[in-house]
Amino acid sequence: MNLSEAKIAIIGLGYVGLPLAVEFGKTRSVLGFDINRGRIDELLEGHDSTLEVSDLELKEAVHLSYSDSLDDLKGSNIYIVTVPTPIDDNNAPDLSPLRKSSEMLSQIISVGDIIIFESTVYPGATEEVCIPIIERGSGLTFNKDFYAGYSPERINPGDKVNTLTKIKKITSGSTDEVAELVDQLYASIITAGTHKASSIKVAEAAKVIENTQRDLNIAIINEFAKIFNRLDIDTQEVLDAAGTKWNFLPFKPGLVGGHCISVDPYYLTHKAKEVGYQPEVILAGRRINDGMGTYVATELVKAVSRKKIHIDEARVLVLGFTFKGDCPDVRNTKIIDIITELESFNMQVDVCDNWADADEVKAEYGINLITQPECATYDAIVLAVDHSEYKEWGEAKVRAYGKEKHVLYDVKYVLDKEASDIRL
Repeated sequence: MNLSEAKIAIIGLGYVGLPLAVEFGKTRSVLGFDINRGRIDELLEGHDSTLEVSDLELKEAVHLSYSDSLDDLKGSNIYIVTVPTPIDDNNAPDLSPLRKSSEMLSQIISVGDIIIFESTVYPGATEEVCIPIIERGSGLTFNKDFYAGYSPERINPGDKVNTLTKIKKITSGSTDEVAELVDQLYASIITAGTHKASSIKVAEAAKVIENTQRDLNIAIINEFAKIFNRLDIDTQEVLDAAGTKWNFLPFKPGLVGGHCISVDPYYLTHKAKEVGYQPEVILAGRRINDGMGTYVATELVKAVSRKKIHIDEARVLVLGFTFKGDCPDVRNTKIIDIITELESFNMQVDVCDNWADADEVKAEYGINLITQPECATYDAIVLAVDHSEYKEWGEAKVRAYGKEKHVLYDVKYVLDKEASDIRL
């Protein structure tokens, strides 16, 4: 295959696929494909609601076109799949988007085509799940008629510093020749360079442990925070002191949500169990982090009680709903756990987050966001997300929403220690 003449199609135009399509589309013909017609329409109008790509960057991708039509996909030579890989209610991998994408591609691929997967999976998923689906649907033979690659995404939603081209890219291919082609393809846009893994399985494993390691590091800090709260020691002061040692890792306590860190470990543990290994440390970290929303809510209830505020029907304002600060992404946000637990105490909870899409929050979580809280109204205020605007507000504006007697819980250390009644 001549890479300079190859036609590229990106399957899935979310947080991962769109930046990739835009970057390739600056210099070569690329088709961006998504089954969501609404998403296609907004991109055709020149705007990305995820805010990963600016309107100016969309204009710069002069060779990029968009479609939700399968017919338009035909004729491409390289298909890059960037669909989500979530977990189900039992924390088991949900590969249905990946399976459906594979079925779709099996209807249109031709001899010599390469399919590159970027979605996070467990080691072996590409060759054990996706490839057989493509073979059955197309009648083509893997590594004879068509080929595969795997290059895990490393997009950090909302991060305007560590963007696509500035993050080193892991690449791999189903044969040595294809691995080299895949590596050259990404090297043409990734200024930070590439790392060619020895196999697809190695690349898959590397991706899934990146976020698993981070998840565990946050879990131990969360456990530290729980211990220090009982000892009446400020966790941040402890971390500041310990951080003076050169090799102390600068993690902070908090809620672990989003589409990666809180999901990827379950992919690895699923595969581990499948091959007869019972993971212990990874799942212990998951239990700690998955329980932090409930923990925050319980600590708030205790603080409200200590101030002699009646818990039943107390009004609580939660500031922030996205899974991280200065980002509109509400996928797998753990703020919902705080809200659900507070409501179990018969508290009335209002949620305000101007970063989040109100329609999406309503559809996914059944929460009606408010646009402007009323002053002097709430018995408790939870600073749940560290949006920049909350930092700019300062203590006075945040507390203005509370009644004369109220509790301010700073979950994300938005304000100074002295400004809040309780913090994680």
